[in-house]
Amino acid sequence: MSSTDRVIPKTLTIAGVDPSGGAGVLADVKAMSALGAYACGVIAALTAQSTTGVTGVLPIEPAFVAQQIDTLFADVKIDAVKIGMLGRSNVIETVADRLQHWKPVHIVLDPVMIAKSGDALLEKSAIGAMREALIPGVTMLTPNLPEAGVLLDQRPVETVKEMRRVAERLREAMNHNGHRWVFLKGGHLPGNMAIDLLHDGGQMIEMASPRIETKNTHGTGCTLSAALAALLPQTRDVPEAARQAKAYLTEAIRQADTLHVGEGHGPVHHFHAMWKPAER
Repeated sequence: MSSTDRVIPKTLTIAGVDPSGGAGVLADVKAMSALGAYACGVIAALTAQSTTGVTGVLPIEPAFVAQQIDTLFADVKIDAVKIGMLGRSNVIETVADRLQHWKPVHIVLDPVMIAKSGDALLEKSAIGAMREALIPGVTMLTPNLPEAGVLLDQRPVETVKEMRRVAERLREAMNHNGHRWVFLKGGHLPGNMAIDLLHDGGQMIEMASPRIETKNTHGTGCTLSAALAALLPQTRDVPEAARQAKAYLTEAIRQADTLHVGEGHGPVHHFHAMWKPAER
């Protein structure tokens, strides 16, 4: 298929809004767009947020979240969905219900719990709803190690060997009808390499990249999961989409320092392949 007759995938992010653009829906739209998908967005929460922290969260009523989803799906054929910050258990349950109704082929869940600044983005009471209502129905789960520890009610792991068992346990928590994957992010482990694991109940694929020293890593989890949603409809299989998404994020982190956004944890460079290098 030539570039002129390529079908552009339609992707959806269901998440919160970070006004600084480094995380949440705005970051997701940037990543999806950079990777050749047409991005749509459903707003699940508003935040007052910058690179230095979160000063407020305003949830969206579940009925209106449902109305956004239903109105969009009734008109647009959505090829892949990324779920990010939902904040409350009733919103989680609503999103799970509406996606079960519309049944998109790909659903990538980034179980957002804590902002890069350390601020909580998920009510503790909502963790159970995520485990019971949302995780069983997604096709890919992308937790980091602290999030995996919370989901499994255990301490965060400290070695790649322990990561393998965690990936297995998380995969067991997902619905076994259909092909389901866990993308376990190992960025919190010490060492010179950032090691992630991709697991589908059979294969256990290790993906490593050199660790990049920068404070500008705001929105890395959002960006990776959005990249996966953009790439899954465009690649031959899940491992290929995962490798491309990790490579995209790695380069976005590598070039993050060229953006100079804010005084805290700045964003990664979503458009690193498109923009001319910044003049220093």
